[in-house]
Amino acid sequence: MHRLTGKTGEDSLIEMSPTDSFSDDVNGYHHHASSSTGSPEQGRSEIDKQKYSKDSVFFRDGVRRIDFVLSYIDDKDDQRKQERRRVYESNLQKVGLELETEDKTESEDGKTYFVKIHAPWEVLATYADVLKIKVPFKVNDIPDNSEIPMNWLSTPFRLPGHIMNPEPDYFTAPFNKSKSDFFLIEDKETFFPPSTRNRIVYYILARCPYFKDECGDRDKKGIKRLLNNGTYTAAFPLHDSRYWTKSKDPNCESERFSLYKYWAKFFCFFKEQPLNLVRKYYGEKIGIYFAWLGFYTEMLFFAAVVGTICFVYGFLTYDDNEWSKEICSEEIGGNIVMCPLCDQKCTYWRLNITCNSSWQSHLFDNVATVFFAIFMGIWVTLFLEFWKRRQARLEYEWDLVDFEEEQQQLQLRPEYETKCTNRKLNRITQEMEPYLPITSKCARICLSGATVLLWISLIIACIIGVIAYRLAVYASFASIMKNNTATNLDVVAPYVTPQLATSVTASCINFVIIMILNLLYERVAIKITDMEIPKTHVEYENKLTVKMFLFQFVNYYSSCFYVAFFKGKFVGYPGNYTYMFGSSKLRNEECEPGGCLIELTTQLVIVMTGKQVWGNIQEALVPWLMNWWGSRKARSHPESLYSRWEQDYDLQGFGQLGLFYEYLEMVIQFGFITLFVASFPLAPLLALINNIIEVRVDAWKLTTQFRRPVAAKAHSIGAWEEILGGMAVLSVVTNAFIVAFTSDMIPRLVYMYAYRTHDELNMKGYINNSLSVFNISQFSQEERPEEYPSWFNSSITTCRYRDYRYPPDDKKRYEHNMQFWHILAAKLAFIIIMEHVVFMVKFFVAWMIPDVPSDVRARVKRERYLVQEYLHNYEVEKLKIQLSQNSNSDCTCTPMIYPSLSKHEVLSECL
Repeated sequence: MHRLTGKTGEDSLIEMSPTDSFSDDVNGYHHHASSSTGSPEQGRSEIDKQKYSKDSVFFRDGVRRIDFVLSYIDDKDDQRKQERRRVYESNLQKVGLELETEDKTESEDGKTYFVKIHAPWEVLATYADVLKIKVPFKVNDIPDNSEIPMNWLSTPFRLPGHIMNPEPDYFTAPFNKSKSDFFLIEDKETFFPPSTRNRIVYYILARCPYFKDECGDRDKKGIKRLLNNGTYTAAFPLHDSRYWTKSKDPNCESERFSLYKYWAKFFCFFKEQPLNLVRKYYGEKIGIYFAWLGFYTEMLFFAAVVGTICFVYGFLTYDDNEWSKEICSEEIGGNIVMCPLCDQKCTYWRLNITCNSSWQSHLFDNVATVFFAIFMGIWVTLFLEFWKRRQARLEYEWDLVDFEEEQQQLQLRPEYETKCTNRKLNRITQEMEPYLPITSKCARICLSGATVLLWISLIIACIIGVIAYRLAVYASFASIMKNNTATNLDVVAPYVTPQLATSVTASCINFVIIMILNLLYERVAIKITDMEIPKTHVEYENKLTVKMFLFQFVNYYSSCFYVAFFKGKFVGYPGNYTYMFGSSKLRNEECEPGGCLIELTTQLVIVMTGKQVWGNIQEALVPWLMNWWGSRKARSHPESLYSRWEQDYDLQGFGQLGLFYEYLEMVIQFGFITLFVASFPLAPLLALINNIIEVRVDAWKLTTQFRRPVAAKAHSIGAWEEILGGMAVLSVVTNAFIVAFTSDMIPRLVYMYAYRTHDELNMKGYINNSLSVFNISQFSQEERPEEYPSWFNSSITTCRYRDYRYPPDDKKRYEHNMQFWHILAAKLAFIIIMEHVVFMVKFFVAWMIPDVPSDVRARVKRERYLVQEYLHNYEVEKLKIQLSQNSNSDCTCTPMIYPSLSKHEVLSECL
């Protein structure tokens, strides 16, 4: 065995021995009906298309499995592409892969060639050794004593045993080619599952050069570059059957059919997910995602139940809402004249026109709001801690315990290897490896950070534009509704106030802007991440994750932050209002007498619901329409002519970042239900309903609408775990501030316990107490209304506004009174107390719940011990046999190897 190298000798792929390689002149570029390269039979044979079943995952000999497929359209005028393909496929054959080409006359469009790739045992064993892929060496004999109490209750939610656990439980160890007889190899053709086979083949494809040995152009390497420059049109592993029926070939597992039947159908929404089968078919990375999504959905059930109870409490205490009764009554709210909410276009108005919004606000702004905010702070901690335990169990069950180090050291990105021309000695492996100089790395990071800040500034500018829209159109809505009271608007006038109309339209515009900006930020984030040249795939995804999350965080949440923490906080008071952009005519918005919480709820519902509905339509409908249109010609073909590779070729490519966008969507949703949940306790319920659909939509599209992704390993959800932890901490702060400054909870409590004018402990008189007085004669000409309502007369000399200030006849007129400072102190005290209580409970819960379950920790140690023991015994027996064969015939003694190495030493070495 020797290595295929370039001029420098540093870019290498393992090459099979000359006896295993195949003729270079058989490359499938001639226009024949079908060709086979690297097959045991020499020459080409014509196949009767009507008799030959093409819905198969094997070569024409029916023995060698198709591990990967490359497709291309031969352009005779482009000699460079032809030469690249010829050299690339020749190099693939040199490393031991076997190729078989389907001529374009066999394809349904009459112009596409398909190159089928098979990895023989020698290649699989070599690269399994290189990649340290874990394989079974002994059946797991540890008894599983974990019994769930009242297990019979879960029977309706279970799936058949062969679907939930498609493989026996084995002890595994990294594959070693020189010790292949140590492992449980019954059949070399089926020892490595298809997901492992396609992962190995893709590893080779991603690093195989398409230059000749004498050229040594290091930049010309990998299937990704060949796809980008159009040399090949697609590269993908095959599904093992149609999704709606089993394969007719008895050697096909038809796992895709099982996944569709038991997992992807929507009517299975109440069933458990077959995660082991998902992992076996798609790989650990996709399996981890669906495990996390399922666990997140399960935990949402408890948050949704508590949130619904809090909402029902607000509904049941409707009649106890004294401040809304005062607003709606003709004697109190009907006699309180409010100051105009904008200059000139707005006029005086009576308080009772906000009756409906006041009642609506009570549904979300009540005592249960505080309880739910505290509950969600604890819930998010329980969710993260229990997920760590679930993840640790999956790491053990899926052989991912020691994966991270392998991923970092062995699986460098081909782009990193190509672009980094410098080499240095790795102190651990003692091998030369590519590296990026620190100066270049710092420069790239600084440029990347500046680009991120620039685009975040663009988002903030768009949000400011939406705020300016709100300020500009509020007066227009007020004028329209005032001038059309005798028309059809009279029907909706009690329900649609200028504030509500402005809030709804601004939220819709903001949602459209968010969707447009998302399209831009995806491309920007990918380009600046590529510019940084991350070393490994994990590092690449983590860097891209941070950038995309920052963009999305500002994009989705900035409008909610504005309504929650800025609207109505910096308006000034009549006669001394605060204006946006200084001297402009855009006066800062005020909150309704009922508070800004109902508007925050409106904003949250529109953005959150709109995003989820649009996301599901985009995820399910778009791929289905594209596949329907792309396969329109093939639908008229007989089943025997529509080959397995053509069926998959007509599907959509899942893409390297397909899973990234699924995580991003769920994490943004997680932010909505944690950061602003105090304003909308039904948010977890909406998220739960969405996620029940999301699990099945993701499963359906992955099983039916996308090509089979290349299997990949991942031991966790990556950088998303840190992001979720950061959002959990931030959610405690934001909810404390929402309860304190956005809702009216604290002012009401301060009034009830310190400022009520009667002996009973209730809220009577609160509305009159919370409104300050202004003398309307002190309005400037620019602030006076252009028109007055019909009920306005000269006896009205004052108007009211929402604040705590001294009246005009006081010597400290229009300054904040003592009640304002008492309320501010109570708000700050509430924030400090709530944060400390929740954080103490969070840290205590996190300390009480270990990240790794004790039984999993014991099983990991047990497995490591058994690996050491069995390897030791294997080496001893092997050397015994070897020495006995080589010993002289007169030597009758039994050779002893490692006579002093006891089980105790093996165990202590392992532990």
